[in-house]
Amino acid sequence: MSLIQVSLNEHIGVIAFDHDDKRNALSAELIAETLETLDRFKAERARVVILRAIKGSNVWSSGHSVDELPKADIDPLPYDDPLEQLLRAVKRFPAPVIAMVHGSVWGGACDLIMACDLVIADETSSFAITPAKIGLPYNSVGILNFMSRLPLAVVKEMFFTAQPIGADRAERVGIVNRLTSTAALETEVWEMARTIASRSPAAIAAFKEAMRALAGAVPIDPEKYEYLQGLRRNVYFGPDYREGIAAFLEKRPAKF
Repeated sequence: MSLIQVSLNEHIGVIAFDHDDKRNALSAELIAETLETLDRFKAERARVVILRAIKGSNVWSSGHSVDELPKADIDPLPYDDPLEQLLRAVKRFPAPVIAMVHGSVWGGACDLIMACDLVIADETSSFAITPAKIGLPYNSVGILNFMSRLPLAVVKEMFFTAQPIGADRAERVGIVNRLTSTAALETEVWEMARTIASRSPAAIAAFKEAMRALAGAVPIDPEKYEYLQGLRRNVYFGPDYREGIAAFLEKRPAKF
């Protein structure tokens, strides 16, 4: 059974997460379907993509499927991890990707929100990046995704506390482009999508790629890169990551 619902109308593609039993977790299977659909939308020259959860979901996505993370001694977020592939695909998609958010957004799904070009959300939305809860050393690319979008003090608060930021504050700090009521959410998103779809797709593709390249143009020497990777290795080879994963799977608070 498919884990997403898909449609393409008026040059606007829609991908709706449809795995409410698992709180729309970003499992390898769900991501594979999403990547395949993005490839199809690209071939069919979609001018906008809307990323959402199906109607009735109270959780937009619970993030990376923790069951699929390694238990210890392996980088939990390598370059070829399915979530990392999805983030790159969204950022490199030639047309704008709009996140339509009703409900809570957790962990790696919050990184996915940061990868989207625009975010339109309703008053039920909240956003939390939660690797500190399981001792997971987040990668530099993911941290940079947040730093490129938000004030540094907000990024620090989100990563240090793993606490959710509610809808009103999310709009104030820049997570959300536009905040609306639940009743008006679909209308607001489709109005934005139709407006974008009516503009020059070639110009917009050039704008998006230029912004992606410029946002990622952060100079870093090899020694500093190895230093940062070393910091991450110390965590995922250490006791905190083992305890965090074990606690999550055993449904108990972690004892760091």
